[in-house]
This record gives sequence, structure tokens and C-alpha cells, in this order.
Amino acid sequence: MAGVLQRVSTGDGPVRRWLLDGLQADRGQIEHGPHRKHSWWQVMCLTGVDYFSTLGYQPGIAALAAGALSPLATLLLVLLTLFGALPIYRRVADESADGQGSIAMLEKLAPQWWGKLFVLALLGFAATDFVITMTLSAADATAHILENPFVPAFLDGQQVPVTLFLLVLLGAVFLMGFSEAIGIAVVLVGLYLLMNGVVVATAVLRVLEEPHLVVDWRHLLTSTYSNPIAMVGLSLVVMPKLALGLSGFETGVAVMPVIEGDRPRRIRGAKRLLTVSALVMSVFLICSSVVTTVLIPAREFQDGGKASGRALAYLAHAFLGDWFGTAYDVSTIAILWFAGASAMAGLINLVPRYLPRYGMAPDWTRAVRPLVLVFSLIAVVITLIFHADVEAQGGAYATGVLVLILSAAVAVTLSAWRRGRRRARALFGLIAAVFAYTLVANVIERPDGVKIAAFFIVAIVVTSLISRATRSTELRVTDIHLDPLAERFVNEASGEIHLIANEPNDRDQDEYNDKRREQWLNHRLRSAEPVMFVEVTVVDASDFATELSVHGEERFGHRILHYRSPTVPNSLAALLLHLRDRTGHPPHIYFHWTEGNPVTAMLRYLLFGGGDVPPLTREVLRQAEPDVIRRPHVHVG
Repeated sequence: MAGVLQRVSTGDGPVRRWLLDGLQADRGQIEHGPHRKHSWWQVMCLTGVDYFSTLGYQPGIAALAAGALSPLATLLLVLLTLFGALPIYRRVADESADGQGSIAMLEKLAPQWWGKLFVLALLGFAATDFVITMTLSAADATAHILENPFVPAFLDGQQVPVTLFLLVLLGAVFLMGFSEAIGIAVVLVGLYLLMNGVVVATAVLRVLEEPHLVVDWRHLLTSTYSNPIAMVGLSLVVMPKLALGLSGFETGVAVMPVIEGDRPRRIRGAKRLLTVSALVMSVFLICSSVVTTVLIPAREFQDGGKASGRALAYLAHAFLGDWFGTAYDVSTIAILWFAGASAMAGLINLVPRYLPRYGMAPDWTRAVRPLVLVFSLIAVVITLIFHADVEAQGGAYATGVLVLILSAAVAVTLSAWRRGRRRARALFGLIAAVFAYTLVANVIERPDGVKIAAFFIVAIVVTSLISRATRSTELRVTDIHLDPLAERFVNEASGEIHLIANEPNDRDQDEYNDKRREQWLNHRLRSAEPVMFVEVTVVDASDFATELSVHGEERFGHRILHYRSPTVPNSLAALLLHLRDRTGHPPHIYFHWTEGNPVTAMLRYLLFGGGDVPPLTREVLRQAEPDVIRRPHVHVG
């Protein structure tokens, strides 16, 4: 029975219809994505606005953290990217073609409520990563705007208002449509990579023309560090500070449903996306770290210096003139501003796959535009709290990125363990250990990231549990299927159907005879009345929506409908409505009163799917069917 699950109406007014346009009411639509599909390289541009935009500040961060060792530290980061993050996420793409990411792989290992809470915690880190991506990138774009020599003086000191304007503009793009956002991303990424290629190539030529610069750099290294082992060791120590250069991988798998093609083609497309973007970024990172370290004086990387947070922009102005430098600034500003689009896309694709399925978010979170408004508002609040300070948000950003990559590494390692692949298990386990070290070092260095992530986790858990409680009396059944014997029972029950609710215990002849006798005493059901027993076995009560597979069974001369469900009252109400629609008559169901404290019964219902079943079944029916004449009858005695 399609349509049992309550859906949000989209016909209550033009604003509501516009907000809920494209509402994903069907689970299959949620899993496979509501958007028009695109080629893998176009989707790569959408995820790349985040990943590639780190060129705007990564060389400067590396120079500040590692000094003359910046190229070596960057090389280690590239090796970790190509031989760590990339193979991990290629494996994640194999196992989550519908965009659930590594979170879904870990979800399978922890069922029941603990699993749900674990997923909510990971979603908290994901929200930290994606939201801080939006706010940090917009703040960094603002810094580039205000540092340009052609910018009017009246904008001096207006970091917060300019950042807020960029965030509102980003939200407006997504309110227009997902495909429009991808179109903008393709243009911005193409121009940005082209201009970076020009700047880096020009800088490399300058280094080749003046080889003494490389000699001076090598002399600085040998005079400062005793041996190559010391250089590598110190580079490993500072590498966690470069973790921002690992962003983009989780988003790459989150947006897989947008890639065109069937499941195998989506997987191949996602792997190409991840591989090409990692290779392109690796080349740019290595080249940019070398030329910025060799060509830019160390003092210019410090706060207030001309290369602070904009090392490649410094080279663009120095070697190609202010006009080209300004054009480069514009391209950098544009891609930093739109880097939040990658994060927004990740959130839009990730949230509907978990929170509504858990019953931990309203139905409108299945629609794109309401989510865009909510995340834009959160980004505005975060910007105001941090006063659009890039450095203050860097720790939270790196923490979110590293937690997601570590969770992916752990998920892939456990997957290899279950499959009995020893070499893969050892390799992925080693990679997970490296990312664990990187995460711990980053948290020790910048603990504020964990604090911000903790705020997101607490907010998500609290609001999710409140939503779950307020939605507890929804039908929560997406479809109902009757097996052939159950179909025959229903077809042969001419007229009204009478169901006796029975909690299955021994399921012997005495149990059914006693139950039938009890209902005769309580409700005076005639012996000739055609009745059936209905039995529900509660499975994972932490699940919210489910499909019912109803099986018919004959035991000791009694007809029984049996099925499994996360909750008893909601599924009984859904079955009664289904039988009403099949027969044209409201069915009857018979209970005996549940004894005990009603508060305890309500808690049992919320946590374990049972509780005081009769009144809860009646309440679910009352909300689902306002017409008393058409509403199935609930008898309690």
C-alpha cells in the first residue's frame, strides 16, 4: 500500500509550494537523489570549489607552519592524500553509491539506539566540517576582497558585513536550483585553475631563471637542520596543521547521487572524480609550496604581511602586475565564496538520508530549499560568533575534516576485516593510524575545534530526540505487502474484519483459546464472528519508518496475521487503514487494557516500540484519519 506514510502537503499556498518543491517523499527517491544528473567532471567542479579553493591559503599556512620545510611538509601531505585518503574514499564509493558515505558503513556495525546516537555524533562532525567550510571560505574571500589595492576605502574594517553578504548570496544560488549551482561551479573552477596555472608557471620560470634562489633555500635548510631525518621528522610534526588541504573527499562521495548513470556508472564516475581532483590538487600544492617558499620573503607570510593568507596572489601581483593580480584576486574571491557550495551540496545530500529516516527531523527536511535556509541561517550565526575570523575557525574546520576521514579509514578497515582481506586490512589500518595521529595532534594544537563540534553534536542530538518524540504518533509505515495466505484471509472475510491483538509468547493452542475466551468476556464477540489474530514482533525499535510484510498463518484452527515492525501501535494503525481501503469497511481491533504506570508505558513506547498499545493505536488512527465514520474501530476491555 503506497502512501501509508504521512506526507507533507505542497498545496497550502504559493510560498509553501515553492519551499517544498521537489519534496522527496519516496525513500527510493531519497536514496537516488532528487536532482537532475550530471557528468562526473561537472560534479567534480562542485566538490572542487572547496578542495581547489584551499590553494588560496594553503601555501601560506604551510609556510607559517613549516618555514623553509614547507615543500617537504606539503609533499608528505600529498603522499597522505594519494596513498591514504584517495584509496580509502575510492573504497567508500564502492560501498555507498547512493551517497551515504562512510557514516552508512559504520552505521551497519552499531544497530539499535547506540548506532543511531553514534551516527548523530558523526553527523555533528560532518555539520562542523560543512558549515565551517561555508563560513571560513566566505571569511577568507572577504579578506582577499579587503586586501586588494583597488577596493574602496569605506570597506575597511567591514569584515563581518561583507562575509554575511557572501553567505546570503550563496544561499540565494541554491534557492534557485541545484543545477544552477553546478553550472556556476564549472565556470569558477575552470577559470581558477587556469589562472593558477599561469601564476605557478610564471613563478617556476622565475625560479629557473634565478637558480641562486634554490641554492639559497638549500643552504638555509642544511644550516638550520642537522640531517634529512630531522627535516622529515619536523615535517611530520607540523603536517597536521596542513590538514585543511584534505578537504573535499567526504563531499565527493556525498554527492554521488548527482552523477549520471546507473549504480556501476556512478561508482566509476565518483572514482574518476576523486582521483582526478586529487592528482590536480597534488601537482598544484607541490609546485605552489616550492615557488612561494623560494620567492617570497619569510616576513611576508606573517600576520600583516603582503603574503599572509594569499601567497599565490602575492606572486600574481609581483610578477604579472596589479591588473592581472586583481583578476586573480577576483577568481580567488569567487571560488572561496563558492567553496561553501560544496559544503551546502554535501549537507543537502547527507541530511535527508539519515535524520528523516530516523524520525529525527520534520518531513520538510526532505526538501532542498528549507534546508538551504536553515544552513544559511546557521552559517550567519557562526560568522557573527567568530566575527568572520579565518584563523579562529581553522581548528574546527580541520577537526571536522580529520574526524570524517578517520571514520572512513576505520570503516574501510573493518570492511576489509569482514571480507578476510588481510593485506587490505593491514594497509587501511596503517592509514587509519596515521589519520588518528593527525587528528590527535590537531586537537591538542587547536582544541577549540572539538568544542565547536561538541556544540553541533549536542544540538543535533537534542533536536533529533525532540523531533523523534513529537513525531512518535505518525503512521511511520511506507508500504504494506500481504503474502498469498494473508491475502486469502482478507478476501474470505466478507464484510467487516475483526482482529484480536495478541502478544506472541508460546503461541500454543492454550494461548489462542485463552485469548479468544478473554475477548468474548470483554467484548461479547460471538463465537460465529469471523475473527483473526494479529501479532507483531518488535525488531529494532530505534528505526522509524518501515515496510510491513504481513504473513498469514493457521495454527490450531485460528487464522493469524503476523509481521515484524519497529513499533506496535503505529504498525497496527497502518494495517487497519490498509484493510479498510481493501475491503471498503472500517475494521475492528480488540485489546485488553495494559496495566502499569502510564509514564513508564510511554517511555517503553518511545524506546522499545511497545508501551500502552490500545490508546496509542487509537491516537495514531485519530491523527491519520480525521473522519470518524471512516476511522477503524478500537475496542478495549
